[in-house]
Amino acid sequence: MVDQPDLERYGYRQELARRLRFRDLLAYGLVYMVPIAPMAIFGSVYAGSGGMVALAYAVGVVALVFTAFSYAQMVRAFPMSGSVYNYAGRGISPQVGFLAGWVILLDYVLVPGLLYLVASVAMHATVPAVPVWLWLLGFVAVNTIVNSVGIRMTAVVTRLMLVGELIVLAGFLAVAGWALATGRDRFSWDAFYNSDTFTWSVVAGAVSLAVLSFLGFDGISMLAEETKGGSRQIGRAMAAVLILAGVLFIAQTWLAAMLVPDPGTLLAEGDPNGTAFYDAAAVAGGGWLATVCAVATAIAWGLPNSMVAQVATSRLLYAMARDRQLPSFLAKVSIRRNVPINATLLTGAVSLALGLYMATRSDGITLLSSLINFGAMVAFLVLHVSVVVHHLIRERSGNWWAHLVMPGIGFAILVWVVINANIAAQRLGLAWLALGVIILAGLYLFGCRPALSGLAPAQPQARHVERV
Repeated sequence: MVDQPDLERYGYRQELARRLRFRDLLAYGLVYMVPIAPMAIFGSVYAGSGGMVALAYAVGVVALVFTAFSYAQMVRAFPMSGSVYNYAGRGISPQVGFLAGWVILLDYVLVPGLLYLVASVAMHATVPAVPVWLWLLGFVAVNTIVNSVGIRMTAVVTRLMLVGELIVLAGFLAVAGWALATGRDRFSWDAFYNSDTFTWSVVAGAVSLAVLSFLGFDGISMLAEETKGGSRQIGRAMAAVLILAGVLFIAQTWLAAMLVPDPGTLLAEGDPNGTAFYDAAAVAGGGWLATVCAVATAIAWGLPNSMVAQVATSRLLYAMARDRQLPSFLAKVSIRRNVPINATLLTGAVSLALGLYMATRSDGITLLSSLINFGAMVAFLVLHVSVVVHHLIRERSGNWWAHLVMPGIGFAILVWVVINANIAAQRLGLAWLALGVIILAGLYLFGCRPALSGLAPAQPQARHVERV
């Protein structure tokens, strides 16, 4: 098993600075997932799950524990940036890797745009004098500057933001817990199981929505070339973040579900204004708590969450560009900052343009959410297959539990979720995949078939990435 410093085995130089420790990875993952993420989409998940919102998040944790396990197996085998793009490309074939990278781009490139849009719309609702486009511009500018300074600066800023989010969450849990303790007749387990609304298809559909809150634990794998202590740190951090965030998600949604002022209306009409959680917070502690939760959620999505999302996206673009599967200018690394500067700037520009465009559509947030979830689920499916192909078939591993049973269970659960996902998301996601197949065919047509260094028996010289 190779360790992280052995990049030259795969034809690469160590271009990015190894400055991140386990606690940095933990903070990065939690900030990416946003401990208070369910506050923004609580109403949608509540309505989609028939009120069993805590169950949806619990199933989501179980489903993604298997995915985190598969990530840990592959990051130890291929300790480099690129995530599923590299794992599928090296574990199965470069062609599959290209398509996996293309699919996960649907997730990574769109996520920052969605986060900026949600945050800007929420802040505009709070401060109507400032238009949505100006909030968007401000969020993108701040994050792009911080990420351009260096990964260390990003880590420091996100840790400070994380503390603020946890304080707000602790405040809500305390106030909501006290409200329920002083009104015993409101206590209920319906958020975990309600015989009147329960069906497995309903739960699966709700999980496909709840998964949006979990996206981010996988982003830790993008930092494999910037982490101290070996590839095991990545796997440990992913598992820890997933379980910790899952507990926080379940706790806050369970309490909120018991405080929903009008459950029947929420189930029947959904939550078009995205205020269901804040309405529950108002029941628990009054308007001040609702306002604090709403503003904290907007800032969390607009600054720390989108900041680390931009980091993950830029690393994916960098990894694909240095393999010449995207334009080479995206592989340029700043000598002073040790960051893929062009990929970082492009991510900011695309996020701004996407956010501004989607802000003009009434279905902008819903459309982006559906596409992101579909892209992530498909990428996770490919990840599980990569574990089996690389370890069990190619390496002839005898560890059937780790390299067949665990990824097999994870694959089956995700197939079930994808089948029950939003139909529009399925169609748009498949259209994106079809576009990727056309591009792959074009690469073959022009003699640029995907190839990854370090796969042939004869090792090539370390590839020099252009630095600026």
